[in-house]
Amino acid sequence: MRFDVVTIFPETFPGVLESGLSGQALINRTIEIYCHNPRDFTSDKHRSVDDAPFGGGAGMLMKPAPLFECIEHMGQPRPFVVLLSPQGIPFNQKLARSFVDQYDRIAFICGRYEGVDERVRTNLVDMDVSIGDFVLSGGEIAAMAIIETLTRLIPGVVGNQESLTHESLENNLLKYPQYTRPRNYRGLKVPDVLLSGNHALIDKWRQEQSRLRTQTRRPDLFTCNQMNKNDKYPIASDGANDGEKNKESE
Repeated sequence: MRFDVVTIFPETFPGVLESGLSGQALINRTIEIYCHNPRDFTSDKHRSVDDAPFGGGAGMLMKPAPLFECIEHMGQPRPFVVLLSPQGIPFNQKLARSFVDQYDRIAFICGRYEGVDERVRTNLVDMDVSIGDFVLSGGEIAAMAIIETLTRLIPGVVGNQESLTHESLENNLLKYPQYTRPRNYRGLKVPDVLLSGNHALIDKWRQEQSRLRTQTRRPDLFTCNQMNKNDKYPIASDGANDGEKNKESE
């Protein structure tokens, strides 16, 4: 999968993406990251990519010409173009999977200043995407976060593919509590069910805990999950939350 990043700070890439699974994917060329500086597509001596907005207002806007020419320079077929913006569609695991399933090349426009000229959004961009309801100084960190997420979903990047199906946010659920050795740490004990060896009982407990945790911490996700007809077990009662306190105390 190829990622093209349009940024006035190309030196920031690959950054943290050089580490861990994404770093190995770069070495193996499972993913490729190419940076494109819109300043390379300007004609004035200052290589200006921004200007004051028509009608007045605070701040500056990124001009349309450098961004259009930068994307057009990428050739054909044109990549799927994503504008990173707080006005965008919230990025989530479902959207990440759809990106990996549908596209082998994505371009990210990393906005700066007060944003981009609207003609870029309406005529060049395929989708506005936001990583949260907050404002960053630019889209570079958001691009790295999305690239990391997509990379993990590419077959072969994660050694045990089954682990991807049990992660938080899959099927609109948060992951169940997990424990490792020692069984007893400072009086904080691992729930007995996980030591029972009864895999059916463990599976039931995990699903109950996953749904309860989602209901408590992310009721917005839990509401969506209630529409999922494939749930095998009902929501756990408060009494089924044995061990939740242990997990939070570790």
